Amino acid sequence: MTGNDIGFAAQKLREGALVAIPTETVYGLAANAFDKEAVTRIFEAKQRPQFNPLIVHTSDIERVNSFTTGISGVLEQLATTFWPGPLTILLPRNHMIHPLVTAGSDFVAVRIPNHPMTLALLRNLEFPLAAPSANLFGRVSPTTAAHVEEQLGEKVSYILDGGNCAVGVESTIVKLKNDGVVSILRPGGVSAEMMHPILGYEPEFSTPQGDRPEAPGMLKSHYAPKIPLVLGEVAAMLEKYKQQRVCLITFSEGIAHSSVIRNIILSGRGDLHEAAQQLFSALHEAENEDVEIIIAERVPEIGIGIAINDRLERASA
Repeated sequence: MTGNDIGFAAQKLREGALVAIPTETVYGLAANAFDKEAVTRIFEAKQRPQFNPLIVHTSDIERVNSFTTGISGVLEQLATTFWPGPLTILLPRNHMIHPLVTAGSDFVAVRIPNHPMTLALLRNLEFPLAAPSANLFGRVSPTTAAHVEEQLGEKVSYILDGGNCAVGVESTIVKLKNDGVVSILRPGGVSAEMMHPILGYEPEFSTPQGDRPEAPGMLKSHYAPKIPLVLGEVAAMLEKYKQQRVCLITFSEGIAHSSVIRNIILSGRGDLHEAAQQLFSALHEAENEDVEIIIAERVPEIGIGIAINDRLERASA
């Protein structure tokens, strides 16, 4: 069932059910973060391995302090600057957060989303929401209510329809390292350049260690459409796959080729923010075309372009 009844969504969440919620990044599959059984339903519905942690969403910093050991210092400065918004911060959890949410880690990923409907919902609840993206594990993230319905259907009790997601790629995830330096675990809607004025430096990107991710979205293969996707220099890829039916995803200009059934342009004006908004919708459209392969072009590696290329690389893995 899809609608915009915030009260009904709150009721279903209090009952331990799953509700899809809109955010400025992507739609999330939400459950009571304090209810182990409800959180278990998230993993079951998404077919998500339990070694992959979840992000916890809440409505204000005071509530963050109720289920963590608190936020202070430079992380609090980032929070007050970018919340509500597409920034997730790893914080030490307290006993209120079950280890299932964090995949056994002592740190929980937290953010305040910037969407009026979901903020109103969170303020109407007595608990925060654990909410990974509302899609099957490893598949393309949803940026519309229809995308959620297509992948999860009756696994979700209610889809709160908040329209198209404004940012279009998931949040940036950061942590404070032992040396007191902030690092980025996953690029997203808040770029390293945007954090520079607060930190006095641009945070570096962390290299994943081992096969157990510190945070969501760090697995090598992720965000993948049903049809194989390859990423690289377009002309070379078109030559390599010239005997196959191709859906081509390019940044700002179309490319004509006999094998291209459809060319999806992310931003005709070359705007990286528009390209981010369109990315997952483009992947959803591409996987529903009558093609054998999707060829994607990298965008400029600056600002949110880093996050776009990160998603394309994981989709191609």
